[in-house]
Amino acid sequence: MAKENSAFMKPLKVSAELAAVVGPGPLPRSEVVKKLWAYIKSKNLQDPANKRNIKADAALKKVFAGKDVVNMFEMTKLVSAHLS
Repeated sequence: MAKENSAFMKPLKVSAELAAVVGPGPLPRSEVVKKLWAYIKSKNLQDPANKRNIKADAALKKVFAGKDVVNMFEMTKLVSAHLS
């Protein structure tokens, strides 16, 4: 039987800025990413020309350190700063 990766599933505290997007924590990192993508898709924030780029709205700008556009790999790094 496969061992569950407990570090990945550990609930983490969510910053106030990130909680405005994904809801209050604590949440596992996997759930934060899932809710973040649901938010991005519901608000149609993916760049249609390059789906790897996310266009930040007012709430996401607070999470993305004030950047207007981030790529999905940079997004992971920026979101990590809001988890503890």
